[in-house]
Amino acid sequence: GIEFSTKFNPGTKSGGDYFDIFEHDDRLKFGIIVSSSSGYAMSALFLSVLMKLSAQIEARKGVDPDKVISLMLAEIVPNIQKNDSASLFYGVVDRRNYEFKYSSVGSIAGMLQVHGQDQVSWLEPSAGSLKKDFDEKPLTHTITLGPRDRLILCTEGVWNCQSSDGDVFGKEKLLKSLNRAPRTGVHDVRNEILFQVEKFMGQKETPRDQTVLVTEVKDRVIKLAKKSPV
Repeated sequence: GIEFSTKFNPGTKSGGDYFDIFEHDDRLKFGIIVSSSSGYAMSALFLSVLMKLSAQIEARKGVDPDKVISLMLAEIVPNIQKNDSASLFYGVVDRRNYEFKYSSVGSIAGMLQVHGQDQVSWLEPSAGSLKKDFDEKPLTHTITLGPRDRLILCTEGVWNCQSSDGDVFGKEKLLKSLNRAPRTGVHDVRNEILFQVEKFMGQKETPRDQTVLVTEVKDRVIKLAKKSPV
Protein backbone atom coordinates (compact mmCIF):
# COMPACT_ATOMS: atom_id res chain seq x y z
CA GLY A 1 0.00 0.00 0.00
CA ILE A 2 3.02 2.31 -0.05
CA GLU A 3 5.28 3.47 -2.89
CA PHE A 4 8.80 4.84 -2.40
CA SER A 5 11.29 6.82 -4.42
CA THR A 6 14.75 7.62 -3.05
CA LYS A 7 17.95 9.23 -4.29
CA PHE A 8 21.33 9.71 -2.64
CA ASN A 9 23.99 12.05 -4.07
CA PRO A 10 27.36 11.73 -2.31
CA GLY A 11 29.06 14.95 -1.27
CA THR A 12 32.56 15.83 -2.44
CA LYS A 13 33.66 17.59 0.76
CA SER A 14 31.53 16.74 3.79
CA GLY A 15 28.49 14.92 5.07
CA GLY A 16 27.44 11.45 5.96
CA ASP A 17 23.81 10.75 5.10
CA TYR A 18 22.16 7.44 5.93
CA PHE A 19 18.65 6.17 5.26
CA ASP A 20 16.82 2.87 5.55
CA ILE A 21 13.30 1.55 5.05
CA PHE A 22 12.70 -1.66 6.96
CA GLU A 23 9.87 -4.00 7.91
CA HIS A 24 9.05 -4.84 11.50
CA ASP A 25 8.47 -8.32 12.84
CA ASP A 26 4.86 -7.19 12.61
CA ARG A 27 4.54 -7.23 8.82
CA LEU A 28 1.84 -4.56 8.91
CA LYS A 29 4.39 -2.03 10.19
CA PHE A 30 7.51 -0.58 8.65
CA GLY A 31 10.05 2.01 9.74
CA ILE A 32 11.88 4.88 8.08
CA ILE A 33 15.15 6.23 9.41
CA VAL A 34 17.07 9.16 7.91
CA SER A 35 20.17 10.78 9.37
CA SER A 36 22.51 13.52 8.23
CA SER A 37 25.91 14.20 9.77
CA SER A 38 28.23 17.20 9.52
CA GLY A 39 31.16 14.96 8.65
CA TYR A 40 32.28 11.40 8.16
CA ALA A 41 33.51 10.98 11.76
CA MET A 42 30.03 11.77 13.05
CA SER A 43 28.48 9.49 10.45
CA ALA A 44 30.78 6.65 11.51
CA LEU A 45 29.75 7.20 15.15
CA PHE A 46 26.07 7.04 14.23
CA LEU A 47 26.50 3.83 12.24
CA SER A 48 28.53 2.17 14.98
CA VAL A 49 25.81 2.98 17.54
CA LEU A 50 23.11 1.79 15.14
CA MET A 51 24.90 -1.54 14.72
CA LYS A 52 25.52 -1.87 18.46
CA LEU A 53 21.88 -1.21 19.34
CA SER A 54 20.23 -2.97 16.41
CA ALA A 55 19.01 -5.85 18.59
CA GLN A 56 17.61 -3.48 21.23
CA ILE A 57 15.96 -1.30 18.58
CA GLU A 58 14.46 -4.45 17.06
CA ALA A 59 13.03 -5.39 20.43
CA ARG A 60 11.61 -1.89 20.94
CA LYS A 61 9.87 -1.54 17.61
CA GLY A 62 6.51 -1.47 19.32
CA VAL A 63 7.36 1.65 21.33
CA ASP A 64 7.05 5.25 20.20
CA PRO A 65 9.84 6.63 17.97
CA ASP A 66 11.07 9.13 20.59
CA LYS A 67 11.96 6.23 22.90
CA VAL A 68 14.06 4.65 20.15
CA ILE A 69 15.81 7.94 19.40
CA SER A 70 16.45 8.51 23.12
CA LEU A 71 18.05 5.07 23.30
CA MET A 72 20.41 6.03 20.47
CA LEU A 73 21.16 9.47 21.88
CA ALA A 74 22.32 7.97 25.16
CA GLU A 75 25.12 6.29 23.19
CA ILE A 76 25.80 9.02 20.61
CA VAL A 77 25.85 12.29 22.59
CA PRO A 78 28.69 11.43 25.05
CA ASN A 79 30.93 10.62 22.06
CA ILE A 80 30.24 13.66 19.89
CA GLN A 81 33.36 15.67 19.14
CA LYS A 82 33.47 19.44 19.72
CA ASN A 83 32.41 20.72 16.28
CA ASP A 84 30.37 17.74 15.04
CA SER A 85 26.59 17.73 14.64
CA ALA A 86 23.89 15.47 13.24
CA SER A 87 20.16 15.24 12.54
CA LEU A 88 17.97 12.19 12.91
CA PHE A 89 14.45 11.28 11.76
CA TYR A 90 12.71 8.05 12.75
CA GLY A 91 9.14 7.15 11.85
CA VAL A 92 6.85 4.11 11.86
CA VAL A 93 3.83 3.47 9.62
CA ASP A 94 1.09 1.11 10.80
CA ARG A 95 -0.69 -0.21 7.70
CA ARG A 96 -3.72 -1.27 9.75
CA ASN A 97 -4.88 2.34 9.95
CA TYR A 98 -2.09 4.22 8.10
CA GLU A 99 -1.08 5.98 11.27
CA PHE A 100 2.39 7.52 11.02
CA LYS A 101 4.33 8.17 14.22
CA TYR A 102 7.61 10.03 13.96
CA SER A 103 10.25 11.80 15.99
CA SER A 104 12.76 14.23 14.52
CA VAL A 105 15.77 16.06 15.94
CA GLY A 106 17.81 18.54 13.95
CA SER A 107 17.41 19.73 10.38
CA ILE A 108 15.85 16.93 8.33
CA ALA A 109 13.24 18.72 6.21
CA GLY A 110 10.01 16.73 6.46
CA MET A 111 6.83 17.61 4.56
CA LEU A 112 3.31 16.20 4.33
CA GLN A 113 1.42 16.76 1.08
CA VAL A 114 -2.24 15.84 1.54
CA HIS A 115 -3.93 14.78 -1.68
CA GLY A 116 -6.28 17.43 -3.04
CA GLN A 117 -4.81 20.23 -0.93
CA ASP A 118 -2.40 22.88 -2.16
CA GLN A 119 -0.91 23.61 1.25
CA VAL A 120 2.05 21.52 2.38
CA SER A 121 2.61 20.92 6.11
CA TRP A 122 6.04 20.81 7.69
CA LEU A 123 6.92 17.88 9.94
CA GLU A 124 8.54 20.00 12.60
CA PRO A 125 11.46 18.61 14.63
CA SER A 126 10.99 18.33 18.38
CA ALA A 127 14.60 19.24 19.22
CA GLY A 128 17.65 20.92 17.74
CA SER A 129 20.62 19.27 16.06
CA LEU A 130 22.67 16.72 17.95
CA LYS A 131 25.77 18.39 19.34
CA LYS A 132 28.10 17.92 22.25
CA ASP A 133 26.20 18.39 25.53
CA PHE A 134 22.82 17.96 23.78
CA ASP A 135 20.18 17.69 26.53
CA GLU A 136 16.79 18.16 24.83
CA LYS A 137 14.05 15.57 24.97
CA PRO A 138 12.64 14.31 21.64
CA LEU A 139 8.89 13.91 21.22
CA THR A 140 6.67 11.66 19.11
CA HIS A 141 4.16 13.20 16.71
CA THR A 142 1.28 11.30 15.11
CA ILE A 143 -0.51 11.90 11.81
CA THR A 144 -2.94 9.79 9.80
CA LEU A 145 -2.23 9.21 6.11
CA GLY A 146 -4.93 8.98 3.46
CA PRO A 147 -4.90 7.65 -0.12
CA ARG A 148 -2.34 9.46 -2.32
CA ASP A 149 -0.92 11.48 0.59
CA ARG A 150 2.82 12.02 0.34
CA LEU A 151 5.66 12.25 2.83
CA ILE A 152 8.84 13.96 1.60
CA LEU A 153 12.13 13.91 3.54
CA CYS A 154 15.22 15.89 2.51
CA THR A 155 18.55 16.12 4.30
CA GLU A 156 20.36 19.40 4.90
CA GLY A 157 22.55 18.94 1.83
CA VAL A 158 19.40 19.40 -0.28
CA TRP A 159 17.62 22.41 1.21
CA ASN A 160 20.70 24.18 2.60
CA CYS A 161 22.85 23.99 -0.55
CA GLN A 162 24.36 27.19 -1.95
CA SER A 163 24.64 28.78 -5.38
CA SER A 164 27.92 30.03 -6.83
CA ASP A 165 26.99 33.47 -5.41
CA GLY A 166 26.61 32.08 -1.89
CA ASP A 167 22.80 32.23 -1.82
CA VAL A 168 21.03 29.44 0.10
CA PHE A 169 18.38 27.31 -1.62
CA GLY A 170 16.25 27.34 1.53
CA LYS A 171 12.98 25.70 2.50
CA GLU A 172 10.81 28.14 0.54
CA LYS A 173 12.42 27.09 -2.73
CA LEU A 174 12.05 23.48 -1.60
CA LEU A 175 8.30 24.04 -1.26
CA LYS A 176 8.16 25.67 -4.69
CA SER A 177 9.98 22.66 -6.16
CA LEU A 178 7.40 20.38 -4.60
CA ASN A 179 4.51 22.43 -5.97
CA ARG A 180 6.17 22.48 -9.38
CA ALA A 181 6.53 18.70 -9.46
CA PRO A 182 4.14 16.67 -11.65
CA ARG A 183 1.34 14.82 -9.85
CA THR A 184 1.98 11.61 -11.77
CA GLY A 185 4.19 9.74 -9.31
CA VAL A 186 6.82 9.71 -6.58
CA HIS A 187 9.76 9.45 -9.00
CA ASP A 188 8.70 12.67 -10.73
CA VAL A 189 8.54 14.47 -7.38
CA ARG A 190 12.00 13.28 -6.40
CA ASN A 191 13.47 14.19 -9.79
CA GLU A 192 11.92 17.67 -9.81
CA ILE A 193 13.33 18.50 -6.36
CA LEU A 194 16.83 17.42 -7.34
CA PHE A 195 16.59 19.12 -10.74
CA GLN A 196 15.74 22.45 -9.11
CA VAL A 197 18.56 22.01 -6.58
CA GLU A 198 21.09 21.23 -9.31
CA LYS A 199 19.85 24.16 -11.40
CA PHE A 200 20.18 26.48 -8.39
CA MET A 201 23.71 25.34 -7.55
CA GLY A 202 24.82 25.61 -11.17
CA GLN A 203 26.83 22.40 -10.92
CA LYS A 204 26.22 18.67 -10.85
CA GLU A 205 28.54 17.92 -7.94
CA THR A 206 27.46 18.80 -4.43
CA PRO A 207 29.84 19.55 -1.55
CA ARG A 208 27.57 17.83 1.00
CA ASP A 209 25.62 14.56 0.85
CA GLN A 210 22.07 14.91 -0.45
CA THR A 211 19.22 12.49 0.24
CA VAL A 212 15.62 12.77 -0.95
CA LEU A 213 12.97 10.25 0.07
CA VAL A 214 9.40 10.44 -1.24
CA THR A 215 6.65 8.15 0.07
CA GLU A 216 3.08 7.95 -1.23
CA VAL A 217 0.10 5.96 -0.04
CA LYS A 218 -1.43 4.12 -2.96
CA ASP A 219 -4.82 5.17 -4.25
CA ARG A 220 -6.76 2.22 -2.86
CA VAL A 221 -5.91 1.29 0.73
CA ILE A 222 -7.99 -0.55 3.28
CA LYS A 223 -7.76 0.54 6.88
CA LEU A 224 -8.21 -2.36 9.24
CA ALA A 225 -10.24 -1.77 12.38
CA LYS A 226 -8.39 -2.13 15.65
CA LYS A 227 -9.44 -4.98 17.88
CA SER A 228 -11.64 -3.99 20.78
CA PRO A 229 -10.14 -4.69 24.21
CA VAL A 230 -11.50 -7.82 25.81
